Amino acid sequence: MTEQLPIIHLRALEPEDLDSLYNIENDEDLWDVGVTNVPYSRFVLSAYIANSTADIYADRQVRLVIEDEHHCTVGLLDIFNFDPRHSRAEVGIVVGRKFRHRGYATAALLHAVDYSRKVCHLHQLYAIVDGGNAQSLQLFQKVGFTQTASLKNWLRVGDSYRDALMMQFFL
Repeated sequence: MTEQLPIIHLRALEPEDLDSLYNIENDEDLWDVGVTNVPYSRFVLSAYIANSTADIYADRQVRLVIEDEHHCTVGLLDIFNFDPRHSRAEVGIVVGRKFRHRGYATAALLHAVDYSRKVCHLHQLYAIVDGGNAQSLQLFQKVGFTQTASLKNWLRVGDSYRDALMMQFFL
């Protein structure tokens, strides 16, 4: 990869991340790419932060804050649906609107691959991506994920269904 990527840091959630988490989780434009379709309260999100161990083996997931070189929050990266028996996990990423198209998602996803390989000792990461989301597909392909399956009518958007693509990265 020849593109110059920004310097980023991935870190565990802290109580002061509540507002950022609240804004991302309650952004209805993002609900179609996830499993959420109801707003989360600050109380529920605060409890989530307080009770998260940031240990993928204990929680079966880890949510990491993506920070730029000045320690400004630019997004979130989730490694979830962790399956220790089969050594795999799903990955999801969201970058705030004002930080998009600057390489933060690519840098964060590369860090997630490295973390999954060296720390979690996973065999694979995968992502389920809306087949019509060209930017997300391009991101995962740029990092080395390959499309291995098409999931017909997988995502409900309004009153219709969209196909999703299974993207896998073998570590």
